[in-house]
Amino acid sequence: MSFDEATSAFLTAAAENAGDRPLWEMSAPEAREATSGLSELYGPGPEMHEVQDLMIPGDDGGEFSLRVLTPSPSPAAVIVYFHGGGWVLENLTGYDTLGRQLAAKSGAAVVLVEYRKAPEHPFPIPVDDAWAGMKWAEEHVARKDGKSLPLIVAGDSAGANLAAVVAQRARDKGAPALAQQILVCPVTDADFTRDSYRDPENQTMVSIEAMQWFWDQYVPDADLRNEPTATPLNARDLTGLAPALVITAEHDVLRDEGEAYVEALRNAGVDVEHHRWSGQMHTFFSMVNVLPGSAEAIELVTDRIRDIAGTTPRQLDRESVSN
Repeated sequence: MSFDEATSAFLTAAAENAGDRPLWEMSAPEAREATSGLSELYGPGPEMHEVQDLMIPGDDGGEFSLRVLTPSPSPAAVIVYFHGGGWVLENLTGYDTLGRQLAAKSGAAVVLVEYRKAPEHPFPIPVDDAWAGMKWAEEHVARKDGKSLPLIVAGDSAGANLAAVVAQRARDKGAPALAQQILVCPVTDADFTRDSYRDPENQTMVSIEAMQWFWDQYVPDADLRNEPTATPLNARDLTGLAPALVITAEHDVLRDEGEAYVEALRNAGVDVEHHRWSGQMHTFFSMVNVLPGSAEAIELVTDRIRDIAGTTPRQLDRESVSN
């Protein structure tokens, strides 16, 4: 099946406006500059009851940023969200609209974690920042007014990789208890020979060359890429993990490894719900207000979060606060 009409139009426009060099021939700062304008396409997100920007310490003494998006005075759950961008690109600004939509539609507070980026901060620093961000959210957001809200870890692409690793670490440490892990187009392996990597139709915004470049920035020592904290599909034991909602895209170089992780989770007895989105490319979920597929997938995700939180759209409408 080919791309849907909106994706085809977007890719045509992107090709017409492409620069002289592909991403994988750039330095990390150059790549960040070249992709910084995408967030302007998304427009503003819904108004929130409260927005907090914070700096919290990492395990190594450094700091990283968090943004807490609270849709109402009484959020029903907490989503800790790790953004995509190959562990190199993106920031809070680029994911603010998506975070606001997730919060408004689910009734949950969303904690956007801007983990430090490679190559300046390579593996395992982003993993440790993601873990520290989730622990902070558990202590400062999920525990509220003497009760604990359901805690959900989520992310897309490289952020889904971090979410999967964090879910494994939470299982290993016995806390915090996660109600759900939501993995959208996750990086779970570093095997570039898979069919989805080799399919010419999948070489869109994130191609095989781009993923090889991302891995070279994040984990330059190829021997370390087999570590489960880098590639969660390589974990020896997947039993006892939080229930998973996994979304893959038909035209994505990461499709096969994402679906291999689905199968591995199921074989380990984990409750898994999987959806492959037809006609979509790798970055579709984060392209809010640009691709209809993004809106559809966001509806699915927020429906599941409302199920976990025990809320309904009508309840959310009554409790939402605009300012």
